[in-house]
Amino acid sequence: MKIKGQHHQTIWLKDERTVQIFDQRYFPHQIVIEDLTKLEDFEVAITDMHVRGAPLIGVTAAYGLYIAALEALEQQDFDTYFTNAVKRLRKTRPTAVDLFHAIEKVVTTVNSTEELKKKSLLALEAAKLLAEESVVSCRSIGEHGLKIIKEIASRKKGKPVNILTHCNAGWIACIDYGTATAPIYLAHDAGIPVHVWVDETRPRNQGANLTAFELNEHGVPHTVITDNAGGHLMQHNMVDMVIVGTDRTTRQGDVANKIGTYLKALAAKDNNVSFYVALPSSSIDWNVNDGLTEIPIEQRNPDEVKYVHGWDGEKLSKVLITPKDSPAANYGFDVTPARLVTGLITDRGICEASEEGLLSLFPEKNESDF
Repeated sequence: MKIKGQHHQTIWLKDERTVQIFDQRYFPHQIVIEDLTKLEDFEVAITDMHVRGAPLIGVTAAYGLYIAALEALEQQDFDTYFTNAVKRLRKTRPTAVDLFHAIEKVVTTVNSTEELKKKSLLALEAAKLLAEESVVSCRSIGEHGLKIIKEIASRKKGKPVNILTHCNAGWIACIDYGTATAPIYLAHDAGIPVHVWVDETRPRNQGANLTAFELNEHGVPHTVITDNAGGHLMQHNMVDMVIVGTDRTTRQGDVANKIGTYLKALAAKDNNVSFYVALPSSSIDWNVNDGLTEIPIEQRNPDEVKYVHGWDGEKLSKVLITPKDSPAANYGFDVTPARLVTGLITDRGICEASEEGLLSLFPEKNESDF
């Protein structure tokens, strides 16, 4: 996607031992590029949300294992060091399944050779391939989702298609295109009039800070709203469809996404508004059936609730908005049951949110075939 008219991706290799990212904590007010040169840098970047979004978390972890492999070559015991690096990266974010898929892919690739010097090269190849596959996947999601927007646009006869989204499932959360935003970008680029209602998404305001930023840079009409305005807009026929991303989708079609997604799905159901979830194949957890009981929900630092960050005209400032001694709870995600989801927009096509629907697109995951 674009920043100041120039195409960018969210993560790239600067040189043999340096991976670069945008430090997303500074968007939209500053463009800060961060160097990641050691394993600890990747741990901090993922845990403290310098990078975020399931696909980008996965690719960042993959590059982290490449750097860890280089570091392991300098140790007496490669396998011990590398295995410990895997354990450390697995602990960084518990909910997004892309993290674990990416780590497993790199580990399998590295273990395919006994030649120590070749292990780091294979790790790098695996990380690059995961990044390339993510771009292709997001583009495919966009092409499938575009069909839905076209159908709505044909009924509206030239009036803008109003789309509500939550959090940031855009290119900033991926490598390029995004998941929920991919159909929006393709529709906009195809000349279809679209308008996006952007949930601010407390407590970290990824909608207001990130989604609004990238839509603005790409020239897509949008309006930032408070998180609780979505239901009101739906009641007054101001939303044609809801499209969100997901950090983990179960075999049965339940969806774990940024906290507040469930409430949007309830409002959409009550107002007969289509509620779609856009997801790459890597976000499906085929080993989990019941999202409510089996998906771990990350609880983050309460300070993210108690403080807000913003631009004071000269610098980014942190401001306390609660009584100093009031406790706060910070649940990072919630689970939207499959029954509230109109459809899943995947890189292989659109299906209903159910095991049958998913298996229609991913028949190789049918347990009876094993």
